[in-house]
Amino acid sequence: MRLNDLKPAPGSRSGRHRVGRGIGSGWGKTAGRGHKGQKSRAGGFHKVGFEGGQMPLHRRLPKRGFTSLSRRYVEVVRLSELQKLGAEEIDLMVLKQAGVVSALAIDARVIKSGELSRKVAVRGIGVTRGAQAAIEAAGGNVAVVSVERKAGRKQARLEARRKAREASIAAAGQVPAEKKAPAGAKPAAQPAPKKADKPAAKKADKPAAK
Repeated sequence: MRLNDLKPAPGSRSGRHRVGRGIGSGWGKTAGRGHKGQKSRAGGFHKVGFEGGQMPLHRRLPKRGFTSLSRRYVEVVRLSELQKLGAEEIDLMVLKQAGVVSALAIDARVIKSGELSRKVAVRGIGVTRGAQAAIEAAGGNVAVVSVERKAGRKQARLEARRKAREASIAAAGQVPAEKKAPAGAKPAAQPAPKKADKPAAKKADKPAAK
């Protein structure tokens, strides 16, 4: 058997139709497109999924979840690969130097695949429950480093508004305390209340001169 002897099984591939070559073939004249109509014209086909103007199926169906843009940069590491490494402390940099993960990887996750019989300490990468149990059973430990994300502009504005609101509520609830007089000082004399002014008497209107 040689490469030039390979061919499809008999009957699996049918010959193509040579359309527009006369009425005797059955594919002449309109070449299988029929008379008139959008599909009989040259360039009369719309894009895939077009349904004549009504809401297409891919827009009628609900959408769930999302596609992570960083998924391709998260590598998977097996327990058997940790077994082959000579380092006792394993983190993302050690995995990159050993060639276990790509140099472009931004994170890694250890899964329970293979066997691990030596003591290792895993730092700063993800570990599944099964893999963590296997690592601890071999005498190792797992320490996941939590990274604090910087708050965005919107979150910072909301936090500033919340603090300002709390400060205004606290300021409104505080009553200024009265100042205490020093010991031995005489109490300040309070000013006497002012007397109400008497209303001015209205002058009688003089009769108009004739």
